Amino acid sequence: MKNIMIIGAAVGDVLVYPASPEVFAAGSWPAKEILLSTGGDGLNEATVLADLGKSPYLCTLLGKDKMGEMVRAHCEARGIRKDFLQYDQDIPTGLNVVLVQENGERSFLTNPASSLRKLKREHIPRQFPEDVGILCLASIFVSPCLENQELSEIFARAKEQGLTVCADMTKRKKGETAWDMKETFSQVDYLFANQEEGQLLTGKSAPEEIAHALLECGAGCAVIKTGGKGCYIKNKKEAFAIPGFSVECVDTTGAGDSFCAGFLYGLSEKKDLYTCGLYGNACGALAVRQVGACREKILWKDVDKIIKEQGKKNG
Repeated sequence: MKNIMIIGAAVGDVLVYPASPEVFAAGSWPAKEILLSTGGDGLNEATVLADLGKSPYLCTLLGKDKMGEMVRAHCEARGIRKDFLQYDQDIPTGLNVVLVQENGERSFLTNPASSLRKLKREHIPRQFPEDVGILCLASIFVSPCLENQELSEIFARAKEQGLTVCADMTKRKKGETAWDMKETFSQVDYLFANQEEGQLLTGKSAPEEIAHALLECGAGCAVIKTGGKGCYIKNKKEAFAIPGFSVECVDTTGAGDSFCAGFLYGLSEKKDLYTCGLYGNACGALAVRQVGACREKILWKDVDKIIKEQGKKNG
């Protein structure tokens, strides 16, 4: 099977759970957990893929500091290829503060001067390794230096080399619309967005409408993540929703990244579109059971188990 390269952020997360807004009035507030963990969309996706048995490449930017060393050690421990870890001694590795509420929803404090926002076209290889068959950008709109023109050129180069191109996104930063991103989207075989991100881009609210608009803007297949409800998938030939799994949600940090990793795993195993979405739902559900992204491994046996249990429940 062909390998996978992930392009995206690798940072540290200081996680606080549960975080209450009352701290700003009280001055101090107790939390059950305060911990430091690795995170970032690119590292999260690569970690889940490695835990599922793949050997993914991670292309990311780090500072030459203790946090960068922590990310490198994480890659070493989890089996992520380090060939394309890039370093810049003049910037710090990204470090986010993640405030997790009782219901699992979270808010971020980020440093825009860190490596999180500094990934550029020159950090990404012009020639991708021969064993790579799938390229995934973990988040459109995270890197200000990777806008429509830069992304479309990178994706076009990947497609010229025979790669399947995938891309996830975060919320738009400059009021972009899906039509503004048409040049980039037309180079993407599988485009991921959660419902809120898709709504901001397209002006549509229903997953079906969002997916239709993204296809109109050139995406080969639109995959709309709908949280605990699961996902909605549409290409030119088929369209369907896949229900999510019922699990206790502790923290949604990294859930969307874990979904993408599960979907990519299915693609790399040449599974049909429905199965890819099912794997994505399962990995997303397994991710929300813990505080922080990818601290506990998501193993294939766990994915297989939750899918079989859901099948028995529905049957």
